[in-house]
Amino acid sequence: MAEFSVGELRAQHTRIRNVPIAVTPEGFWCCPSPAALQKSLKNQAPQNKPHKVSPPNSKASSVQRAPTISSEKRTISNPNTENPNSSSNPSKVAEKPQQKHKISVGFGQPETSDFKVVLRGKDGIIVKMSVHRNVLLENSTYFSEKLCENSPISSTEIPDCDDVEIYVETVGLMYCKDVKHRLVKQSVPHVLRILKVAEFLGFRSCVVSCLDYLEAVPWVGDEEENVVSYLRHLQIDTKDRYGISPLLRRVSSNMQNDAPNNTLVQIIELVLKSSENRARREMKSVVSKLLKENSTSTNGSTDICIETLYKSCQVCLDSLLDLFRQASEPEFRNQTAEVRDKTNRGIALEADNLLWLLEILCDRHVGDDFVTKWAGQDELAGHHAKLPIMSRHLVSCVTARIFVGIGKGEVLPTKETRQQLIHVWLQPLIDDYNWLQHACRPFDRKVVEEGIGRTILTLPLEEQQTILLTWMGRFLKAGDACPNLQRAFEVWWRRTFIRPYVEQEGNRN
Repeated sequence: MAEFSVGELRAQHTRIRNVPIAVTPEGFWCCPSPAALQKSLKNQAPQNKPHKVSPPNSKASSVQRAPTISSEKRTISNPNTENPNSSSNPSKVAEKPQQKHKISVGFGQPETSDFKVVLRGKDGIIVKMSVHRNVLLENSTYFSEKLCENSPISSTEIPDCDDVEIYVETVGLMYCKDVKHRLVKQSVPHVLRILKVAEFLGFRSCVVSCLDYLEAVPWVGDEEENVVSYLRHLQIDTKDRYGISPLLRRVSSNMQNDAPNNTLVQIIELVLKSSENRARREMKSVVSKLLKENSTSTNGSTDICIETLYKSCQVCLDSLLDLFRQASEPEFRNQTAEVRDKTNRGIALEADNLLWLLEILCDRHVGDDFVTKWAGQDELAGHHAKLPIMSRHLVSCVTARIFVGIGKGEVLPTKETRQQLIHVWLQPLIDDYNWLQHACRPFDRKVVEEGIGRTILTLPLEEQQTILLTWMGRFLKAGDACPNLQRAFEVWWRRTFIRPYVEQEGNRN
């Protein structure tokens, strides 16, 4: 930052203020922001005489002399107004006029300037720019029209400017040979501000340079939405005469309608087939989060991934059943340790895949068909008891997650499906329960038991009795190695022994 002395005139007494002014690489002065100007005028102490600091020499051949800048804040005094302390007119008090900050900016060679552009900002800043007609005519259709319509004129005014300093900088860019080079170190929001002003002024080379910059630079965070929103607005207003469509290819695609679905199939397939645990775990989390965002943004109206998810579920189920068949054969024990380990890893992988897919379906409340498919896996459940518990226990995690989903209302299977689910999978889950508590870190015993109990309580009372009495016999023998369904048992008890009596008493009354 350089400092330039400006004067404040008030009642014929001069006070000198220092206003911070930024020098651009091209050699012209950039108008200070209104906040910086007002802060400087308020905080800096008065001085007895002006103090000037020469700007650094510019290396740009297009600028031969640094512009001159002055800032004035005037108070108009009326000679006919008497001193407010005078006794002859005690009721009259001089009104203080509205203060405005005036700034003068010169470009190129100020002594050859032949035109004035006045910018009036909404915040009280007034900037008078000394410019050259030939530069404006060459670079700006806006100024060209003004000069042609009202020729000869010596000045023009742009009222109600929202971004005065950007107007000054944009006009300064008309004096630059390489506008794109001037934008290299700027931020995306700043270039976007320049683009808006350049488009208003019809400064085509600057607009093209800004678009080239935006095409090359990354858009980070909220920048993307701001850039895309304005570019689409500009594309419509200009009928895409600047060729904005290729720039928007960064956020939109010309692929066919089924391409996103095909891409999703590929992404899910890559995750499901990964065998690197850490990377797989991280990408599962990322894909789940993005699918959730996709579901939220579409409000459930169009969900391209449901069919894809169910196809993947079927592939995993078929693979899991095939692995169970291999592992349950008598000859499997005679296989080499390498073959057995490969099969066991495959079972664990497919069970984890099913658990992940089920989690996504439950989160979207579209898992009813999965429960139906799982409840119908009689063969898979039949092979379950033939495998070692350390190989099969992850399959029971799928069953436990289904019970949790039913208990929370995330899935709504039919009564027949619930009956079949308990008939086929409750006993295998109980058999693996002790192992699940100690071998599965994310296993939440209380949540699972709540889900099992609530699922049982959705069945007819007679079936509740059969299931809970069977459970009670097992629980009394195994203790903590068996799910604790005490709360469900209490509800069944009240329904069986207390409710009939209460209803009978109510009918009597």
